[in-house]
Amino acid sequence: METANAVAEPVVRLRNASLRFGDRLLWEGLDLDIQPGEFLAVLGPNGSGKTTMLKTLLGLQQLSGGSVEVAGKPATRGSRLVGSIPQQRPFAENTPLRARDLVALGIDGHKWGIRLKHKAMRQRVDGLLELVGATAYADRPVGVLSGGEQQRLRAAQALADNPRLLLCDEPLLSLDLHHQQAISGLIHRQACDRGAAVVFVTHEINPILQYVDRVLYLAGGRFHVGTPAEVMRSEVLSELYGSPIEVFESNGRIVVVGMPETVNHAHPQEGA
Repeated sequence: METANAVAEPVVRLRNASLRFGDRLLWEGLDLDIQPGEFLAVLGPNGSGKTTMLKTLLGLQQLSGGSVEVAGKPATRGSRLVGSIPQQRPFAENTPLRARDLVALGIDGHKWGIRLKHKAMRQRVDGLLELVGATAYADRPVGVLSGGEQQRLRAAQALADNPRLLLCDEPLLSLDLHHQQAISGLIHRQACDRGAAVVFVTHEINPILQYVDRVLYLAGGRFHVGTPAEVMRSEVLSELYGSPIEVFESNGRIVVVGMPETVNHAHPQEGA
């Protein structure tokens, strides 16, 4: 018997997609369907087109060839069907914005004019803050919060419209292991478990490994798509990079060594 996800229309559909910057090829010939509830990790070295992939799904970057659809329609700028968690960039300590104000921007930040229905707005914001475990610091200035706390707020902001697609651009950067695990679990629980598709750009697969359904690995103008077990293999990565790569497991973690210096999957202590 087929599952609901097996018969559902894909949230993302890329067909023969290619992207170039001048003479430089990032990727081409990419056919990819991302299903509701699927967690797709996008990996690869710096400059391989990971963030640009997110921009195409946001309608901010045109493909050089092929097509991209989100929820059955061409990807367009400003779609409320798409939520986005950007890279972790701390707010200045004197930022005149409370945690709840940041989350509220995810609800009506695209609108002009005076905010109406204050009670309904406050209830909705309170619900989002509770969803991501941020109620305790709802009225604190965002600039005094930790990186992990700020990322919880960005997640709440991105989830405000119950998006069909959640795009995450290196959301774990600069976070310690505890906060990496907390944010990864939060994204999976509040997005995938509710039927949204997640596209998660990262340099390090281990903090999200338990949640990943498939990996899209970009390198050298080529790509490989499959489960982590299918993609994170020595022969696959060696072919993508055109040089010997070793992949092995250590205490449940994937360790990749022998890669170019621009790649950050294996930290020095892991590759020792």
